[in-house]
Amino acid sequence: MHYSVTDHLLIVILGFFVAFGPRYIPILFFSNRKIPEWFNDWMKYVPVSLFTAIVVKDIFISGTYHFISSGNFDLILASVIVIIISYWTRSMAISVVFGLVAVMLLSMVI
Repeated sequence: MHYSVTDHLLIVILGFFVAFGPRYIPILFFSNRKIPEWFNDWMKYVPVSLFTAIVVKDIFISGTYHFISSGNFDLILASVIVIIISYWTRSMAISVVFGLVAVMLLSMVI
């Protein structure tokens, strides 16, 4: 199947709206309202929870959605290193960089 320039442009424009909508609608909705303090306190944990869910799934769940109890020692060790770095620096960016480097190096060694 061959796509024309118009098709590509339409895909880019629609992709913009799909990506922009979930970011703009909450700002539009909450800009004139006072957000309760309990909600702000609760939302502090969302990025950490999502990041943890993604990492734990990649380490302990296979591509066929079965639990993996062994064989990922390099990933588990890299995760422990990232936990220590995260606790020490409190920076997600530094944690991600150290995690990538740790996985790369440990995968070569182990």
